[in-house]
Amino acid sequence: MRLSGLQRKEERLFYVFISPWLIGFLAFYLIPILASLGLSLTEYNFFRPPQFVGLANYARLLTGELFRVSLFNTLYMVVFGVPVWVATALGIALLVNKEIRGIRVFRTGFYLPAVTSGVAVSVLWMYIFLPQFGLIPQLLSLVGLRSPFWLGDPRWVKPAFIIMGTWAAGGSMPIYLAGLKGIPKELYEVAELDGAGVVTKFRHITLPLLTPVLFFNLVTGVIGSFQYFTQAYVMTAGGPVNATLFLGLYIYREAFEALRMGSACALAWVLFFFTIAATAVQFWGARRWVYYEF
Repeated sequence: MRLSGLQRKEERLFYVFISPWLIGFLAFYLIPILASLGLSLTEYNFFRPPQFVGLANYARLLTGELFRVSLFNTLYMVVFGVPVWVATALGIALLVNKEIRGIRVFRTGFYLPAVTSGVAVSVLWMYIFLPQFGLIPQLLSLVGLRSPFWLGDPRWVKPAFIIMGTWAAGGSMPIYLAGLKGIPKELYEVAELDGAGVVTKFRHITLPLLTPVLFFNLVTGVIGSFQYFTQAYVMTAGGPVNATLFLGLYIYREAFEALRMGSACALAWVLFFFTIAATAVQFWGARRWVYYEF
């Protein structure tokens, strides 16, 4: 089909306007991704030209002890951290889903921690978990409980990170709040006429109609947990005894401490495939529990 002069002009303008994004995508995303795939098949340390080694980097990583430890730590945060953070965010949204005076102040207060720098938050929580003098040990001592050595005990350091993550759970609160506002009030009114209580309405109305929002936050939470890095790097540097050596931190160590860039690229691709696999499993399982009205 031949295009008219005006259509050809509009086509050229389309490519002109999209070119900044297209150039940025190619320069900062696609080309680096393809380069990392190529480097993952080489031995490269910044100072010598890359030497092709095939799948040797993948074989060494997948059979290494540190990889198994970092994978376990990462999956721990995915399996135990994400449900806690998702439930906390939902609970906050239910609390602020009220049209009362000053509610916007509370919504803002719950959301603000989500926009705070990850480094600043990590430093703050280092003082909160500080043995004897930290806020949490002080609160536990008031009720006669002895606080564990949160950041120095391999058994407690990952639960400490999960507790810390609940502080910023308000970042997902606006998404839940939008989902709650989209539920027709008539459904609650009819349920109340039938004698339904708060728990019954939540179980049979709120939760089913909110499953698309829950699914979205679950997927994004799992993806974010696979990339867990800042808190471990700032607060524990992967310790104690590699208890917080997550895959993201392991990649950093391989690239910038051990100067094994090829190995780091291979590890990044392994992390990518684990993330894709976890996301695919969630989409497969979503057919069983996610309810779409249309």
